[in-house]
Amino acid sequence: MQRLIAGAAVVGQAGIAVTGAVVRVTESGLGCTTWPQCQPGSLVPVADPVGGQVHQWIEFGNRLLGGGLGVVSALCVLMALFARPRRRRVIVLALMMPLGVVAQAVIGGITVLTGLQWWSVAPHFLASMPLIWLAVLLFRAVGEGDEPARPLLPRPLLALQLAQAISVGVILIAGTLVTAAGPHAGDIRTPRLDVPVSTLAQLHADLVFLLIGSLFALGFGMRIKDATAVQWRRYWTLVGVVLAQALIGLVQYWTGVPDVLVLVHVLGATLVLIAGASLWTASRDRGPEPRQPEQLTTPTRELASHA
Repeated sequence: MQRLIAGAAVVGQAGIAVTGAVVRVTESGLGCTTWPQCQPGSLVPVADPVGGQVHQWIEFGNRLLGGGLGVVSALCVLMALFARPRRRRVIVLALMMPLGVVAQAVIGGITVLTGLQWWSVAPHFLASMPLIWLAVLLFRAVGEGDEPARPLLPRPLLALQLAQAISVGVILIAGTLVTAAGPHAGDIRTPRLDVPVSTLAQLHADLVFLLIGSLFALGFGMRIKDATAVQWRRYWTLVGVVLAQALIGLVQYWTGVPDVLVLVHVLGATLVLIAGASLWTASRDRGPEPRQPEQLTTPTRELASHA
């Protein structure tokens, strides 16, 4: 049950990023014109004889999914608090889920109230990325022990993984800048970042090529040090997702950033985070999952009470 709830958190954190992209490409970012209400005086969409309700429901649907993610996040905390034995690391990771949802709600409110300014939209997307990573760590934590992390790969390769995680963060920031200058503003009235898209796209691509090079370097290191079958599966999954993302990005640029490829690219970004975090967890070991001490049998308790 714990892994099921933690897995739902991974899916939910990734899913809210993708549905946020749906809001953007359909120009529904201001479908709900205020926050936390959808329209002044109404929590839900209202009749609009001019603009209709489609954009309202797309934006409102994203908010509803955020509420669903909040429920899953609350379940993560309850799961961690009521588990026996109670485990500090699992509790800390579980607490990150609802805290992240609250932070996302606040950022989303600021985004709407500022009229979808690009500098408010970018943090709204970026905030989901570390939450995806933490959700994967939570998923792994409920099935492993609480011992200090024991490296399963040489420390230089672990340091390379850390550098890759940081580079993914920088790539994501560059990607939000490309979006901020591109055609998908979330609303036709929103001003764009006044920087040539070609310049930002080139920066984004250069960073991706550096990441791909470092991944192949990591693969050579893993080959030398005889990585496990699990590590190799997760490594090749990460490589495959990153290469697919690079290809999608190129096709996007060549074809004028069609809506459907934006959604696929955002989904790919979440998969890169999941694959990277999965390889990260496979490169460290914290021992077996602790088990709840077996309760004394009835005869044993009776003997103990007469002693």
